[in-house]
Amino acid sequence: MPKPRLIIPRDPDGTLPDLACYHVTSRVVHRQFLFQDEDKEQFRVLIRMYERFTGCRVLSYCVMTNHFHLLLEVPPPPTDGEFGISEQELLHRLGGLYSRVYVASVQAEIREARLIAEGKREDFKRLSKEDQKKSLEFGQAQLAAIFGRYTKRMHDLSEFMRGLLQRYTRWFNKNHGLRGTLWEDRFHSVIVESGLAAKTMAAYIDLNPVRAGMVEDPADYRWSSYGEAVGGGRGAKKAQEGLVRAMYSFGSREVSARSWSQGGVGKDYRKILISAGMEQAEEHGNVQTKQRVVVRKGMSREAAEGELARLSEEKARDLKISKVIQCRIRYFTDGAVIGSKSFVDGVFLASRERFGPKRKDGARKPRGALGELSGEIWSLRDLKPDAP
Repeated sequence: MPKPRLIIPRDPDGTLPDLACYHVTSRVVHRQFLFQDEDKEQFRVLIRMYERFTGCRVLSYCVMTNHFHLLLEVPPPPTDGEFGISEQELLHRLGGLYSRVYVASVQAEIREARLIAEGKREDFKRLSKEDQKKSLEFGQAQLAAIFGRYTKRMHDLSEFMRGLLQRYTRWFNKNHGLRGTLWEDRFHSVIVESGLAAKTMAAYIDLNPVRAGMVEDPADYRWSSYGEAVGGGRGAKKAQEGLVRAMYSFGSREVSARSWSQGGVGKDYRKILISAGMEQAEEHGNVQTKQRVVVRKGMSREAAEGELARLSEEKARDLKISKVIQCRIRYFTDGAVIGSKSFVDGVFLASRERFGPKRKDGARKPRGALGELSGEIWSLRDLKPDAP
């Protein structure tokens, strides 16, 4: 029986932030390379649909041929109105996931229940006082049930992923004439603090196709947040807003697509990606010929240095980030919580019952590739640097 998923606690004393951010990954069963261009595009469409419906925010993403990465922010549920969200907001969110006919039917259902709850039905005055009271209570209960049917699936990591993966599986199997499960196991999630940790994680996600040798420039990969942000399509603004929030989520900088170009965020983010995406040579053994083969991945050093010169001089911290995200980092999928020492300790204390009595604190200094940011980024788990 798998352990319950670790989620960021909502604590009343303010020691932890109200916003939770997660790095979420999942792989295709048997790690088969199944996803073609159309499949990746459909997954991206569904990401945006569930983002609108649930109220969660996709800060960064990358859809590869056999797995995906999401950096997902899960705000706390809103408290507007008697049911958390207004009728107008509910119908807007439903429009992201359902047809106009379906949304219209829900609107009619709400209208009918509201007439009962407000005593505006034609037969209301003919009822006895006792029956009038029951009718008003019934209408109010109906309204609460209608809203609750949908709001229980909003602002929740597990509900976002359950809906996304189930709906995509149905589409994929139907489109390819397949049956059965598509995903290897339940999705993995790591809690990520805003600020440096979120910025590093976003760039790590967008560099996936460069590390895999699929493209030299991360801007050339269409099914990623950075590729979408610079691609100029309909989703560019949404992708830009997500990356701006990942870069400067709780700073003084405005969090909007305007900051991407006018505020220089797009330029700053590209500096990190280009530095990390410089060409690297990897040596691989050929089993048949018993010879070593050198595989080069990424942008040539000359091209990268020229681009960096155009983008101007980098900050010292961004250089560290660039060095870190060149590598595959196990902490980003198995670290449980990533962030500052106080943040990781805060999550540990708020979830103390999940850990053994011998453990006194939460934060652990990372080793291996992430060790470059040791002292600035901490992990809840102490992983060996040579772990697979």
